Amino acid sequence: MPCLHPDQRELRGVCGGVKAGLSVGTRLRDRLAASDPGMLRMTAGLRMVCSLGLTLAVLAVTGAGVTQLVAGAMTAAVTNFAIREKRRGAQAVTLALGLPVALVSVSLAAVLSERTVVGDLFFVVLIFCAVYARRSGDRGTGLGLIGFQVYFVYLFIGASVDSLPEIWATLAIAFGCSAVIRFAVVPVTPAGLLARLREAFRARLAQLVTAQLVLLDADGDEVDKALADVRAGTARLHETALMIQTRLERGTPDVSSARLVQRRIADAEISAERLGLLLLTSRSAERADTLTLHLPGAPAPEAGRIPAPDEATAALRRDLLALRTQVLHAGPGVQGTSIAHVRNRLLSYRDEENLPACSPAVQDVFRAIGEASRAVMGLRIALDGPQDESDDTPATARSREELDAEDAAIDAVEEDEPAEEAKGLRRPTTRAAVQVAVGSSLAIAGGELLPSQGWHWAVLTCWLVFINTESTGEILVKSYRRLLGTVLGVVAGIALAGLVGGHTWTAFALMLVLIFAMAYTAPLSYTLMSFFVTAMVGLLYTLLHTYSWEVLVLRVAETALGAACGVFAAFLVLPVRTDRRTNELLGTVLDRLTEVTEAAVDQLSGGPAADLLDRARELDKALGELRAATKPLTHPVTPLRGRRDTARYVVALLETCAYQARALAATAELLPAHPSIAADPRLRGATARTVRNIATIAARVAGEDATAGIETGPSFASLLGGSDGDGASRYGRITGRVLRHLERLDEAVVGLARPLDVPLASDGRAVRTARPEDGSDGPGRRG
Repeated sequence: MPCLHPDQRELRGVCGGVKAGLSVGTRLRDRLAASDPGMLRMTAGLRMVCSLGLTLAVLAVTGAGVTQLVAGAMTAAVTNFAIREKRRGAQAVTLALGLPVALVSVSLAAVLSERTVVGDLFFVVLIFCAVYARRSGDRGTGLGLIGFQVYFVYLFIGASVDSLPEIWATLAIAFGCSAVIRFAVVPVTPAGLLARLREAFRARLAQLVTAQLVLLDADGDEVDKALADVRAGTARLHETALMIQTRLERGTPDVSSARLVQRRIADAEISAERLGLLLLTSRSAERADTLTLHLPGAPAPEAGRIPAPDEATAALRRDLLALRTQVLHAGPGVQGTSIAHVRNRLLSYRDEENLPACSPAVQDVFRAIGEASRAVMGLRIALDGPQDESDDTPATARSREELDAEDAAIDAVEEDEPAEEAKGLRRPTTRAAVQVAVGSSLAIAGGELLPSQGWHWAVLTCWLVFINTESTGEILVKSYRRLLGTVLGVVAGIALAGLVGGHTWTAFALMLVLIFAMAYTAPLSYTLMSFFVTAMVGLLYTLLHTYSWEVLVLRVAETALGAACGVFAAFLVLPVRTDRRTNELLGTVLDRLTEVTEAAVDQLSGGPAADLLDRARELDKALGELRAATKPLTHPVTPLRGRRDTARYVVALLETCAYQARALAATAELLPAHPSIAADPRLRGATARTVRNIATIAARVAGEDATAGIETGPSFASLLGGSDGDGASRYGRITGRVLRHLERLDEAVVGLARPLDVPLASDGRAVRTARPEDGSDGPGRRG
């Protein structure tokens, strides 16, 4: 980012401090941390490659043949994919149990290989049991994967009863090498992973501030692109915050520490998102809608330059750069009077008398910068302990006192009661097991019609398209991506096989590269993962001397057959339609939104303290599941453009609701310790309308009440005795912020009514709200 206004000495110092204080290696590490939070994909790829490499080395020393080398490499890959627990002890137990499961599986594969009918029937039963075992959690899922994949591997290499001793030895070596790599060579401790995620959060926060700085100076056509970067940065920061949330209790010494870090992560995330929204508002003639930050492709509101004197605009640029500097230097062990000077100046904006003379909208941006600086300081204290206070100004000292008081008010986490699960065939694991068994049976039957009885890869495809999918739409999209990746991978496999020829170790080296790429891209793109897998299979056929053009083309036919059988089973056997799945998840999101809103408002009204941030994260989790479930509806190739627009619009509105609810929860948790926030019992009654509207929409989505409508009414400020124009100023800055969050939450909830066909309570007419920001009419039916 080039330095702006170089005639300003302090601005030059800030920019120079960023360049001098951060080495090239540090900047590269930050980029990597931001692109791969926690280094999870890198770790997975390294573990996979090292496990395969060590297995191949040990087998080569023992004089194993090519068949054993291929079997050992594939088994090592299976063990890495199968282990999913987060605790090292649980991983060790699953790995230990996986070896006898694999020994039994490969023995049955060898014994039943000559009994076609019995072997086929057993394979279907094994598939059913492997999927059904998912109900036992990560361990059941892992053992099921090991049992199925090992059976498939040894069908692939043609295991026989006579070769069982060598195969058993190969299995033991592969499992042992995987354990050595996992626990000794590439270990991942909870504390270490949390530290890397913390660095990823810091790097992504810095990237978001950089995007906001670009938005400040964007003109004309640049505004939409700058806003898209801010939107993407906000989403990535939220993603990292959720990843940290899932690993807090394992990576921190006690529950109180976990709660403290959770609170500081939430503060930093909310303050950064608020800064982006206020910055956008300061550029606009009207208040920017929070929806603009959450709806993909939404155009920026009509905007011009910042309506402020040049001095204030330059100061705003300078302080955004300073905030980025504070974030970049917020790592452990970084000290310096220049950083303290930057922090002190930014924190001073939390006091009204230190705000520059400019428009109220721009003053709000300066306030937001001060709150963001406080959040960064609080996060560093929570993660690294007390800091040097010798350079503190009175404003900084007050901020520290507030943080200390908030830390003292944090209570232990109370565990929620587990949710009731479905029974019988309605249970997801049971339903998926039946569907996969039926689809695999069809794949076996259809595969008998192909040359060389090529049903094994068809069954594998059918199995894979059901993993981590819940609805027919998800299975259809995954099948399409699997087939596309396979077709492209066949072309690459032909090219690689021609290059390798008969060079065994060259083929193994290329196979390791493809394995790493497969593991690294698996969380990002199923198409890319399928591409690398298929290209690797081409090398395997070369090593086994079974490679030919016809064989790879046959793989495409088998993949298409397996995908078709999986889709057929998903649509006809205990189907879960995409709209039913999304409606169920939408109802869950609305329930979680009600819980967070009621709990936050109750505490702001003087009620007892509650675990608000935990509830807010449950809302985020439910919203993430809904977002994933709507991907079939929002896929670029979907022919149902209207449903795609509706799904995007509804999810964006819900993300807006979630942001407002998180902000309310964070403000409510300040109540016991913050001197400028006082409980107001009137809030409980004022928000009753919003809560009723959420319940009405949830009932409509669930099909329980098609006649009830939502309510509209006066603003929250007027309900509390103020007016739309002066309500915020009458109640003070903090209380005014609460009112704004409640007002915008109410607006977003009312906005959900139109795309979900919920009428007004007064006259039964559908609510008229703004159209989706992509320019479409926003279809008036549920998606």
